[in-house]
Amino acid sequence: MAYDFIGLVNDVNSRLNEVELTTDNFDTVTGFFAFAKEAVNSSIRQIQQEEYEWPWNHAEETETLTVAEPRYSYPNDAKTINMNSIRIKRNATLNVGTVKLKNMTYEEYLEKYADAEYNTEIKGCPTHIIRTPSRELICYPMPDKAYEMVYEYYRIGYDLISATDVPSIPEQYRFTIVDGAMHYAYQFRGDTASSNAMLQKFQQGIKHLRSININRTDYLRDTRVHF
Repeated sequence: MAYDFIGLVNDVNSRLNEVELTTDNFDTVTGFFAFAKEAVNSSIRQIQQEEYEWPWNHAEETETLTVAEPRYSYPNDAKTINMNSIRIKRNATLNVGTVKLKNMTYEEYLEKYADAEYNTEIKGCPTHIIRTPSRELICYPMPDKAYEMVYEYYRIGYDLISATDVPSIPEQYRFTIVDGAMHYAYQFRGDTASSNAMLQKFQQGIKHLRSININRTDYLRDTRVHF
């Protein structure tokens, strides 16, 4: 089966000897079949919530700065940001090399430099970055050119909706997703013993995922910013 939403739901249906769904009826099913769809998403949510730093959620953002504009919003899908990764990208045309921005607390910024935000004469290549409580990054000093600011972050997980939606979790972990969905499916059917058995198998699968994928990017752990 294809590795998409309908394929995962039909994996559950197959294990339970239920008929397979098609793209024609996928959006309108009710009863157990509707719950099977929710079970797949519940399994994916549980995996995503176990760790913020799954490698498949890692992303890099490039923001083109605007002259005299100090504030920039986080990506809408950002869960954690590696503040130590924020840098100005090398650009020969702008006569700037790579500049790693130093972190400054919002409190220090307000105390020492907040006035500069309203003085457009104080511009230059940013040297510091400030995280605000309102999901913004402040560049100090405000840019005098259209520099490119680059940083790394981890995305928020998402639910599958359409039949052909594909999980961000790699296909090699398909069976872990289905094991989790089976736990919820057995719950729906009132089969406590089978539900508990699948929960144990699901938890073992997550432990395996963690052993393979986590603790390989320790340099990010000390600087993540949670929202």
